[in-house]
Formats: sequence, C-alpha cells, structure tokens
Amino acid sequence: MNRLTETKIILVVRATRLADLKAKFATKTQARFYVSRLGGDFDDYEREDTAYQQAIAQARQTLGELGRVQLVQRAFLPNFVFGEQDIVVALGQDGLVANTLKYLNGQPLVGVNPDPKRWDGQLLPFQVPDLEAVMREVLRSGRKTREVTMAEAALNTGLVLCAVNDLFIGVKSHGSARYRIALGNAAENHSSSGVIVSTGLGSTGWFKSLMAGAAGVAVAAGRAQAAQAQDPQFPWESDHLYFTVREPFPSRNTGTTLVFGKVMPQQPLVIESMMAENGVIFSDGIEHDFIEFNSGTKATISISKRKGRLVV
Repeated sequence: MNRLTETKIILVVRATRLADLKAKFATKTQARFYVSRLGGDFDDYEREDTAYQQAIAQARQTLGELGRVQLVQRAFLPNFVFGEQDIVVALGQDGLVANTLKYLNGQPLVGVNPDPKRWDGQLLPFQVPDLEAVMREVLRSGRKTREVTMAEAALNTGLVLCAVNDLFIGVKSHGSARYRIALGNAAENHSSSGVIVSTGLGSTGWFKSLMAGAAGVAVAAGRAQAAQAQDPQFPWESDHLYFTVREPFPSRNTGTTLVFGKVMPQQPLVIESMMAENGVIFSDGIEHDFIEFNSGTKATISISKRKGRLVV
C-alpha cells in the first residue's frame, strides 16, 4: 500500500449500546427481547450501531491511505502504550475524547463525530469526511492545537491518577465520605458526599451543574436573591482548578467552611482519607477505573505537568 507516511495513527473507538447488550445477553435476539419487553425502541440501538460501524469503516479506510492505522477499544486504553510520534483519532462522543486525552503525553488528538445527527459533540469539531484534509495538515504540523490543563491526584502510596474533566474523591457507595481536607493554612475534617475537582475542559459539565445546584438551593432557601446566571466556564488552558464539596455535613467533628476554592500551582489541595473501606478516587466519570482511598492514604491534588493537545 502506498501510504503518505509511516507515522502510526491510533484510532480509538468504543462499544455501542448494542454491543454492550449483546455482551450481556449473548445474542442480539435476546437483547431485542429484553429491550422490547420493557417498551424500549430496539431499532434505535440498531441504527446507532450501524451508523457507528460505517463511520469506523470509513475512517479506517481514509486513515489507512495516510499512515499505519491501529484500532484500539476504549476499554484497553489504561494498558495501551502510545508512541511519542503517534497521532490519535477518537471516533465517538465527548467522553471518549476526554477519556483518551488523559492517557496521552503531548500527542495530538483529533476528535471526530461519527453521527452528527445524534451527538452534539462539544469536543468533536470534525466529521468523518473531514478526516483526510485535517490529517494531512496534522501530519505536516500545519494544524492548530489547543492546550488542555489536566488535574492530577498523587497519593502517598505512589499511585497517580490524571483527569481531563474532573476528579472525584469520596466513597463508592451512597454513604458519607470521611476525610480531612487542607488548602494553604486552612484545614478541617469533613463528612460529605465527596469532593469534585474540575478542570477548564470539565467546567461545562459536572462543575456547571454543581454551581447551578448550589445557586438554586440558596435562592430557594431564602439565603440569596435570584440573579442572572453566570457561566461558570473557564478556559481549557487555565493554570488553576476548582474544588467543590458535595453536601458537607456540619457536626461537632466536621466542618463546612472549606467547601469551595481554587487550586493553584503553588497551593495544592491535600485530602487525607479517614475511611476504613470503600474510599475511592476516579476520574472523568469512569467509576470502574478507580484507585483505593482508604485510611492513612493522602492525596495531593494539583495541576498535572502533562498537557493535552486537542486539534482544532
């Protein structure tokens, strides 16, 4: 095959809802029976899967004419080793872009929307037909990229977890998380539903809902007057993070003063677990990909030295 270059192009894909159902029920017939019996539209699952498989096939063909293509399923990302010169293409929803970016170390990432009629794609500026032109520009370093600040949780056990959107520090059940939180000279013990640390890229997601919820509760409870809503979004490249404590509980041993603030390079957030079991830290909403955070474990939350690069 006459390729444009021998540069390796990693095409990251994910399982569709139909694929997950088939894995659970063994056959498509059984999956259809289960969904239809509950009143669901199984045809929509099939349409989604068909469109996605067609997008994958078209993307592989286009990319294969430009470089060496390797297909990687999202489930294998934590153990996949990316080369320094690799160019990465994420074909899927916004979550796939974010989940892929946190495993990269400066490699350019191209977000491609496989089904524009179905997905809005805030992080998916390109469609499959755009791939050839965009990738040619990327290969000759002629395409702009935008830097993305990532959050990092470094544990005193030696483990490190990065996040593109947000980190969650808490308990994996619906119980209360117990920990000691410190920022600069301020510190207190907490009992809460956990701590969320948000990046600029994640400020339109979980962070936005946290801010909206807090403002709505304050107004409804008569603690504040209704005001014009302000967009809490901050730039992807920002040199800071924000932390938010969910549902802090005041008691003789736990406080509610240190519940929101800015994490700066010179002022990291330090959280020490006081949970005998079930304490966890996970990133970007991937709950099954967590690190344990139990008694004696201390997490230092800061800005990662690694930077993401999104092709725009």
